[in-house]
Amino acid sequence: MLYWLLYQKLFPFFHPFRIFRYLTFRTAFASLTALLIALFIGPWVIQKLHEFQIGQFVREDGPKSHLKKSGTPTMGGVLIVIAILLPTLLWSDPANPFVWITVVSTLAFAAIGFADDYIKVVQRRSLGLTAKAKLFWQGLAGAAVAIALVVLVQFRVFSTQLTVPFIKSWSPDLQWHWLGAIPHLGFLAFLPFIAFVIFVLMGSSNAVNLTDGLDGLAIGCTIVAAGALTVLTYVSGNVVFADYLELQHMPKVAELTIFCGSMVGASIGFLWYNAHPAEIFMGDVGSLALGGAIGTVAIIIRQELLLPFIGGIFILEAISVMLQVGSYKLRNGKRIFKMAPLHHHFEQLGWDESKVIVRFWIGALVFALFALTTLKLR
Repeated sequence: MLYWLLYQKLFPFFHPFRIFRYLTFRTAFASLTALLIALFIGPWVIQKLHEFQIGQFVREDGPKSHLKKSGTPTMGGVLIVIAILLPTLLWSDPANPFVWITVVSTLAFAAIGFADDYIKVVQRRSLGLTAKAKLFWQGLAGAAVAIALVVLVQFRVFSTQLTVPFIKSWSPDLQWHWLGAIPHLGFLAFLPFIAFVIFVLMGSSNAVNLTDGLDGLAIGCTIVAAGALTVLTYVSGNVVFADYLELQHMPKVAELTIFCGSMVGASIGFLWYNAHPAEIFMGDVGSLALGGAIGTVAIIIRQELLLPFIGGIFILEAISVMLQVGSYKLRNGKRIFKMAPLHHHFEQLGWDESKVIVRFWIGALVFALFALTTLKLR
């Protein structure tokens, strides 16, 4: 809203306000605003969670060293969501549709996580939402995002063509154009795109959720992933960089750079309190919101196929769980890892928790840097 007030309304009367038109300036200040919000209201959130006795439930079948974390305030993801969304609304263009799609998507996945946490922590029902219920609501949120983007396709401000890493000449279109030519069946042409969006958002949100098992692990990896997305979003919206890197140029997605910058700042601020030993946990309300936000931005800038590298650690954690479950069911109880997700496997090997966290952060940085190199290696 500051962009609307200071630049669009007051700039004609006070020309120094022209600085607010620059995306880099607003992104930097959005990131700083998010950081300060998280740092300043963090203690108040922790205090309130203590007062409401909203403490972490630690499963007995997990690592024994984690039992001492029982009772640590959880649902701190509320702090993350606030610290991301307020600066985004303050510093971005309120007329930009992609900003609102991303904001609503983040809130939708946060609401699913909040419901899950509320059932587990407040109502003391350890399982929370059932797996089917959680997947249903995630799928519904993903479908809503996809439909909103389909509407923007009609206005020619969004494309269903994918950007394929390492390949310049091939951009598959997730749309059945032949079906769109049939009267009254035009919407069905977008079914492949809608299904793909649902898959990406369900996968990214659950992958971040599975990674959230050690102090600062998920939020540290989020800082790296959000930083990579900030770069990708900026170059996708900049005509010079997009032309040089032969990317789809989408001018309106540039405003999402502010959202990504806010995610970086909010995550750093939350890490201040979530670093080992953690004073607060993000809970599902935070992990699902962050996963949904990362997936939504990747979809809008058409870099879904880079997600396995942008969020490499998240993907490895999710794959480790799928392999463990599959092995257990198909091999008569035999397991591949000592414990899943993957970070628990290394704990069981004798690694100290802090060592696992830092080494996974390093891995996340390597994955993200590789993702950025693919922009030119095409």
